[in-house]
Amino acid sequence: MHIGILKTDTVRPEWVGEFGEYPDMFERLLSEAEDGLRFSVWDVEGGVLPDNADIESVCGFIITGSKSSVYDDKRWIRDLEVLICDLHARRKKMIGICFGHQLIAQALGGVVAKSEKGWGVGIHCYDMDALGFDEQPSASLKLVVSHQDQVLTLPPGAQTVVRNNHCEHGGFLMGDHVLTLQGHPEFIDAYSEEIMAFRYDMIGAECVAKGRESLIEHDHEGDRVARWMLNFLAA
Repeated sequence: MHIGILKTDTVRPEWVGEFGEYPDMFERLLSEAEDGLRFSVWDVEGGVLPDNADIESVCGFIITGSKSSVYDDKRWIRDLEVLICDLHARRKKMIGICFGHQLIAQALGGVVAKSEKGWGVGIHCYDMDALGFDEQPSASLKLVVSHQDQVLTLPPGAQTVVRNNHCEHGGFLMGDHVLTLQGHPEFIDAYSEEIMAFRYDMIGAECVAKGRESLIEHDHEGDRVARWMLNFLAA
């Protein structure tokens, strides 16, 4: 399986040695779930987008998380929105994670904004609908999160499949070609801790304390979501 990754941010230089860049995190996560995968990466934040031949060559695209907000006035974000609309028109498979989840929603007619509920950090527990590509069916999901922005209104035709009190639209499906999640299956607990420590003053002591407690209390289910992603792309 050949998977395209649309890179929308860079990892802080002091963290790269331990965690890698964001495409590295996805490649590691998915390769632990299945052998023989092939990946191609486009640095869309740097202005590099796949052309028509590239689009035809991959099974689908993963759009990564980013410190940028989807409503920021940046040329590369607008260009990526155009690409998302093109991929949607072609019914090309897309998986959006965090920023990717939000940008797919916005590009296709939804609304994204900074949430009045504040930061989501650590591991969040979600209620979820049954998904045909989930090999471990469960009514709940636990994922590392790191966000202030949220999808407030879904795009037409989308169906929320993951939700909790903090984030009503924690993931959605559109047809058989779009899957999104606000949480980060590619993150690990140690990376979540690094982000919380770095943004401590921005996030706030109380929220960080709860986030750190959640890392102890809950088990991140990134490996489970890796199988979803592969089954979704292969279907």
